[in-house]
Amino acid sequence: MTWRILAVNALALFVLVAGILYLGRYKQELIHSELEAMAVQAEMYAAALSTSAVSSGDDATNQVKLEVAREMVRRLVGITGARTRLFAVNGNLIADSRNIKSFGAGTIQAEELPAPGEDDFFAEVMRNLTDGLLALFEGDQPLPLYVDPPVASAADYPEVRAALAGYSRGVVRVDGQGRRVLSVSVPVARFKQVLASVMMTKSGDTIETALHAVRLDILKIFVFAFGITVLLSIYLAGVITRPLNRLARAAERVRRSKNRQFAIPDLSDRNDEIGDLSTTLRDMTETLWDRMDAIERFAADVAHEIKNPLTSLRSAVETATRLKDPERQRRLMEIIAEDVQRLDRLISDISDYSRMDAELSRTESEEVDLRPLLQTMGELYNANPDGPRIKVAVPENLIVPALESRLTQVFRNLISNAITFTPEGGEVRVRAWRDKNQAIITIEDDGPGIPPGKEEAIFNRFYTERPSTEKFGQHSGLGLSISKRIMSAHNGELSAQNRVLNNEVKGAVFTIRLPLD
Repeated sequence: MTWRILAVNALALFVLVAGILYLGRYKQELIHSELEAMAVQAEMYAAALSTSAVSSGDDATNQVKLEVAREMVRRLVGITGARTRLFAVNGNLIADSRNIKSFGAGTIQAEELPAPGEDDFFAEVMRNLTDGLLALFEGDQPLPLYVDPPVASAADYPEVRAALAGYSRGVVRVDGQGRRVLSVSVPVARFKQVLASVMMTKSGDTIETALHAVRLDILKIFVFAFGITVLLSIYLAGVITRPLNRLARAAERVRRSKNRQFAIPDLSDRNDEIGDLSTTLRDMTETLWDRMDAIERFAADVAHEIKNPLTSLRSAVETATRLKDPERQRRLMEIIAEDVQRLDRLISDISDYSRMDAELSRTESEEVDLRPLLQTMGELYNANPDGPRIKVAVPENLIVPALESRLTQVFRNLISNAITFTPEGGEVRVRAWRDKNQAIITIEDDGPGIPPGKEEAIFNRFYTERPSTEKFGQHSGLGLSISKRIMSAHNGELSAQNRVLNNEVKGAVFTIRLPLD
């Protein structure tokens, strides 16, 4: 992750610097400005020549004074350092600022010396490197080749031909070494008569030097910014990856550990996403430990509850083998049958209890209308003439999101429980109503009520508190516990209390609260 963070941060910086280093528009502006400056200088030379180096002939025509023109070209060019040439209207070269003096056919020619510092090795390497890299991206149009023939004429330079035709023109070329050469040519005219053409030629090294200096400054800033980026990326990676590694190692230790000696680090004081992840992992770990504890307790409770009927069965079987009285053997067989029935009921309830969480997690809720559901259940129970009457009062369109099968199981458990404790002549009342964003359902009976202090204990696994008239072993003690868990899975509540009137217990009331959305 450290390398990825560094790469992402550096990529944006590289793209920005590459765009700045390109400087294509800046380079074109420099070339354009240089050509304009050269054109102004050339026009000044042309104006000076047309005034001082032109004479009028007998036929009223104007002619260029060759010696005066050559001298003026050599002296005027010293101001700018650009090479200046003067071409006659017939295209022949009249004067060249590099020709210091002529002796017959031979000439002494001045050569431009390299600028100071150009032979610096580091600077040259940096320039070549940046030029080579930028050449891949600039995509400039190829420039014409600049050729300096031994005997130059106007035919060699299109800008000179344009100037002799009365137009000023500038051209950019490259020499044999790939360096730019800027050239400007303007006409020398007097009274609208073109007498010659002034051509100024200048190397583009000053432009390249300026660009190189700007690029070098940008690279220096880039190196500094890149260093800061690396340090900040390392710091950011440490802030992110170090706690993540701690959490990962702690989670691995918890996974491999057989006990609870290892815990997930508490990073909640960070107040960020990693702190939230730490809190979530800690809560998840605690939930897993609680689930394991619950499974362990459930296994112990199941073993204890199954052991009781098995002990009774073993005792009855051992006794039956020693008895000779058929009547006593018949009674023992009835006990054995009851214990087998009790075991079957207990195992069925345990199976339903153990797979309930998985079923609730896989099945999606649906909209359940409580009115037809509870009315149908009341009609089914009222079909038994020997049981207490079931009165149902539920408003219309009281709809809750739930699993209908499991919700029916809860109501069946609670109504059956109420019927069991309701004496002859009593009744069971089922009522429901809306309370803000909740549906509240109550199931009341006319029984003896809940023993004091047992309002919560009755929801424990395998807890039984049955009427004295009921045969032992008819219930597993899981019905209310299953109902409680089903309500918790539906984000609801199930509670119980006694119905008291004039300080006398008149029965039990079970209250269900379910969210409406």
